[in-house]
Amino acid sequence: MNIISAEFDRSSERLNQCPEGGIPEYAFIGRSNVGKSSLLNMLTNKKGLAKTSSKPGKTRLINHFLIGDDTGATWYLVDLPGYGYASVSKTQREKWAIFINHYILKRDALINLFVLVDARLEPQKNDIEFLTMLGENEIPFSIVMTKIDKLTKNELRKSQEAFKREISNYWDPLPEIILSSAEKKTGKDELLNRINEINQSL
Repeated sequence: MNIISAEFDRSSERLNQCPEGGIPEYAFIGRSNVGKSSLLNMLTNKKGLAKTSSKPGKTRLINHFLIGDDTGATWYLVDLPGYGYASVSKTQREKWAIFINHYILKRDALINLFVLVDARLEPQKNDIEFLTMLGENEIPFSIVMTKIDKLTKNELRKSQEAFKREISNYWDPLPEIILSSAEKKTGKDELLNRINEINQSL
């Protein structure tokens, strides 16, 4: 499956501002500066579709992008604000957390959540806590390890093993893990095929 059209639809800060109509939504989330916007741009072949920045906390609203693919399906890619560190006040971070959780837990149109983790880092506490929350609330998700081009094959193997070891304390069987690099376009086919598989099952 390939994306043939991708257009910005809207930014929302409350659930009632999100699109109506029940079109399937595939949301992307992760720690601040994990590479969400770069990954969305890579998937859609539109370099400036989602705004990227080296400064954590660039995405501050729920951003919906309307997608058309070559199977004839229409769906939304959703760029969510990052969790964890961002160069904003504690009050603002708490506000983000409330409306992000509200979207994740209450949004009927959300079909699958792609949780991005930085392959260069050891397993992060807030990543594990977030994944555990999803499991407890039965939210469908896939894990995407980003920036794998920054590691050697041996470093990547060790990173994967460490992450799987950590989440094996909470999950059996282990959740799906997709390897990606926005720069090298690694993981593009796997991500789009996963979305297509889900769309076909709806």
